[in-house]
Amino acid sequence: MGIQNMWRCQMKRSVLMVTVLVAIIFIFLSLVSLPAMAQSKDKPIELTYSSHFPPNYGAELAAMKWAEEVEKLTNGRVKIIFYHSGTLTQPAKIYDGVVKGISDIGQSVFSYTRGRFPLMEVCDLPGYPMNAIIPSRVVQDIYDKYKPKELDDVHVLYLHAHMPGVYFMAKKEVRKLEDMKGLRIRAAGLAARMVELLGATPVAMPKGDQYDALQKGVVDGTVGAPNELKGWKVAEVSKSSTWVQKAAYLNGMFIVMNKKKWNSLPPDIQKAFTDVSKKWTEYTGKAWNEIEVEGVKYGKGFNHKIINVGPEEQARWEKALSPMFDEWIKEANTKGLPGKEVFEYRQQLIEKYSKMYPPVKYE
Repeated sequence: MGIQNMWRCQMKRSVLMVTVLVAIIFIFLSLVSLPAMAQSKDKPIELTYSSHFPPNYGAELAAMKWAEEVEKLTNGRVKIIFYHSGTLTQPAKIYDGVVKGISDIGQSVFSYTRGRFPLMEVCDLPGYPMNAIIPSRVVQDIYDKYKPKELDDVHVLYLHAHMPGVYFMAKKEVRKLEDMKGLRIRAAGLAARMVELLGATPVAMPKGDQYDALQKGVVDGTVGAPNELKGWKVAEVSKSSTWVQKAAYLNGMFIVMNKKKWNSLPPDIQKAFTDVSKKWTEYTGKAWNEIEVEGVKYGKGFNHKIINVGPEEQARWEKALSPMFDEWIKEANTKGLPGKEVFEYRQQLIEKYSKMYPPVKYE
């Protein structure tokens, strides 16, 4: 019995020692992990942003200011890392890159993937006054009203658009509709159809390639907004631009976030993104207006000639482009979209905002 008691006591001491040792190890591991946990909690949420614009471009500066505002509103809990000039994903692949998670956020142009966004294409039809806030508000309002399924695979942050474009010409001056006949013009999306209806031949080409194409005579001209005289250095390779206000091309643009990433963000951070984005459609429209004026001033330094067509000639250009409206409505209807309703809503928005925002003065 004495031996059994000794054995039991020894076992109890062993169990006690193991218990104490386990407790010590647990406490040690907890203390070691606390700094790591604190560091993880303090580390900001890093989000990658892929954009087709170069870093010094006015619209890109507006996007970077948006990121600053988000970071400020979240007290530094969010950090947005930019990849400019399509360095992470090429311009036409930025949207898919966001969907696949190659980047968390992306900014590019709807028309770079023709047919991918059939309802939003209505925004690219001609007919806007010369103020970028108007088309920016229109493209945002159309999305807000119809929430098209074509954008369901991302979270839309905000949308915007540049000022109605002009026709830049490397050598030949275009003063009347007949002057367009036979010319090769770089254009994308619905702008390609516009070029066709005006009697020229559209050439599909990324905007980043237009400088060399104009310089080498690969194309006779390109469609673009006035800011490109400076922003894309078009003033260096074009002698003139033809301005036909309501027969001008336009590109709606998106800033979207990967849906899984958006859903992973805390509600207060989501709210910060939403609150800043609500202001940025108009903010970006104003930024476009500023750089359009800068572009014209820059062009004058290169003796770039601006050709404003008169009312009668403008009416001829508008008439030449008029088939586009019925074509778009018909195509939208075949895809099960309310084509006529969406188009008429766009016209109402243009009329509404034209009363609120006067044309931009360039002098």
